[in-house]
Amino acid sequence: MFSQFAFNIFEKSIQQYHILDTVNQPFENPYPKNEISHLLYRKNWIDTVQWHYEDIIRDPEINPKEALILKRKIDASNQDRTDLVEYIDSYFLNKYQSVQIKENATINTESPAWAIDRLSILALKIYHMQEEVDRKDASAEHIATCTTKLEILLEQKKDLTTAIDQLLVDIEEGSKFMKVYKQMKMYNDDELNPVLRGQK
Repeated sequence: MFSQFAFNIFEKSIQQYHILDTVNQPFENPYPKNEISHLLYRKNWIDTVQWHYEDIIRDPEINPKEALILKRKIDASNQDRTDLVEYIDSYFLNKYQSVQIKENATINTESPAWAIDRLSILALKIYHMQEEVDRKDASAEHIATCTTKLEILLEQKKDLTTAIDQLLVDIEEGSKFMKVYKQMKMYNDDELNPVLRGQK
């Protein structure tokens, strides 16, 4: 199923990042550019780096100038993340473009790629919660609490992967149809953000 295929790629990305475990490491995509796996790997790598950006910026002792630089990196990362989601949706739009949509077909609350975006973040949550469960310096209470949370995350993975695969089946059969809206983020736009517009 597609969801497990994607999740396996997310796990590979996360494991590769944690070999060096630094946000400043070079990125190398092991998959060919013309494959969906290339987009999935890149998508999760962005999420993984941003996960660690978010850890760093919460340091109460962080230098304010460094925090501002990091905030700009997080903003750029969010834009990259959105772009990758839209590229992944373009893959699905192209794949299902010849499907005959049924007369009573319905639309989903989110596109396939935005559901896959949630799966990518979930892969990160599972990885890091597993790290907490495996900690040797943590208390028994901490490990028990994190074990319970990990079980919930794994249940969520089961539900989310099932829902994604069912959505793709429904689209392929024509009982649901895709309709993709560009995110139209306003805060990075010189004309739509009043602060940036005022500086022109």
